[in-house]
Amino acid sequence: MYLLSLILLATQTTPAIAPSVDVTRPMARALREARAAIASMPGTWRSMELALWDAQRESTWSEVRLARMGARHLPTTPPEPLQQGDPADSIYRRARQALNRNDYYLSATLFQEIRSRHPKSAYAPDAFYWEAYSRYRRGGEESLRTALSLLDQQQSQYPQANTRKTGDARSLEARIQGELARRGDEDAARVMAEQARMAAVVAPASPPAAPGAPAPAMAPTPRARGATVSLTGRQRRDACSDSEDDVQSAALNALMQMDSERALPILKKVLARRDEGSTCLRRRAVFMVSQHETAETEDILLSAARTDPDPEVRSQAVFWLSQVDSPRATAALDSIASASKDPEVQEKAIFALSQQESPEARRALRRYAERTDISDDLRGKAVFWLAQSDNPEDLAYLRNLYGKVSDPEVRERILFAIGQSDDAGSRQFLLEVARSQNASLEARKKALFWLGQRDETTAAELGSLYGTFADREIKEHVIFVLSQKDEKAATDKLIDIARREPDKELRKKAIFWLSQSDDPRVAEILAEFLEKP
Repeated sequence: MYLLSLILLATQTTPAIAPSVDVTRPMARALREARAAIASMPGTWRSMELALWDAQRESTWSEVRLARMGARHLPTTPPEPLQQGDPADSIYRRARQALNRNDYYLSATLFQEIRSRHPKSAYAPDAFYWEAYSRYRRGGEESLRTALSLLDQQQSQYPQANTRKTGDARSLEARIQGELARRGDEDAARVMAEQARMAAVVAPASPPAAPGAPAPAMAPTPRARGATVSLTGRQRRDACSDSEDDVQSAALNALMQMDSERALPILKKVLARRDEGSTCLRRRAVFMVSQHETAETEDILLSAARTDPDPEVRSQAVFWLSQVDSPRATAALDSIASASKDPEVQEKAIFALSQQESPEARRALRRYAERTDISDDLRGKAVFWLAQSDNPEDLAYLRNLYGKVSDPEVRERILFAIGQSDDAGSRQFLLEVARSQNASLEARKKALFWLGQRDETTAAELGSLYGTFADREIKEHVIFVLSQKDEKAATDKLIDIARREPDKELRKKAIFWLSQSDDPRVAEILAEFLEKP
């Protein structure tokens, strides 16, 4: 009976949709368009990391793709603390500060503390959202699934929470589901496909914000590389914005028009200041120093990175050291990444090392990928930048590292990084993981998904793989991966499974994904199933 219902649903005529309502297109088409958009931007990985430098790579891609489709912006900064005397007020302030400096692990931990220790606090209802948002930005499959669970709990326990009224919680949930689907999660992809079908029947307007609800705080638009400040420490930057017109700022800006010999001595004096009123000036000065390529530039940036009391100045100095390719800079960046207690500075040091051409810099990145005493986020960054290298030895190293590490999240990040590579050895590696009986089920599914995303992997190859597997869950995943290939052979294999597969559940899966296809043959095939007794 379920098969009959599924076929009937698949053959229903979908009303025409206005071209502007992209989110109501069937899932298969949306996924193909997303892949095409990414495929057309092969050179933007590095520039995006620079421009959105503090974001986790998985959620950054999601946000960029959604922005391209005109999706609503999510609030990224919690409201100002207003509940004086609230038992969770001090925790909320710390959580808010952590989120504003992109320390997503700490912010998630603190928002979790609010909801678990102070459930009656005025901050508790929206703490679920902000913890979920923090985990979403951290990335990683476990974090994404936890974030979804938190939003479910919020809906159950605090349906009147402000982030529920504004629709932000639902938007975040959709983005998390989309990210999981992009990573190969069949359940998430199915949810999105069903939601797309429902939206296609009636395309609802965006619900208005509840009367009297405050507008969600919006983050300022990030500035591209070359702006006079870095893209992190949002509130610290904003605190400097009021001094743009003062005499000292004008004098600093005028230095940009001077030659290096005259400008650098003055900039060095500015950076040597330690009075409270000089903080914003030093932030501008460190950028200006980076734009003057002299014998002293490296020394000045190294000094600022190591000794300036302001985290933003240190962070910027580390960032601009990425443009200085020398043994001293490499050693200094390695030392900063090892000794710093600031995750933001460590992250930028790892990025800066990735921009160095020396073998020492590559060895340093490999050490960070192997370390177990740093966060998974930092190890993931090292893995990511190694995968962006043009050096085939780095990819070979990552493939070898995969078998040595035991942490599931690090292994997932390695698989993700290798999955983005066009290297021929990476394709063979993914195939071996997918076939391995010793690999975990999730790892095999991930390898299958990334294998299917590669242009050189044909639907015929995936179809032949299907017959080699005995595990039902793996076979289900092959069906899903086949559904994402825009090839006639993929549809042929799904039709074959729907007709001949002995397992009824697998036939149902094949029929569902066939229903998402825009292949003109599908309607006839589904009608054929209906005509059978």
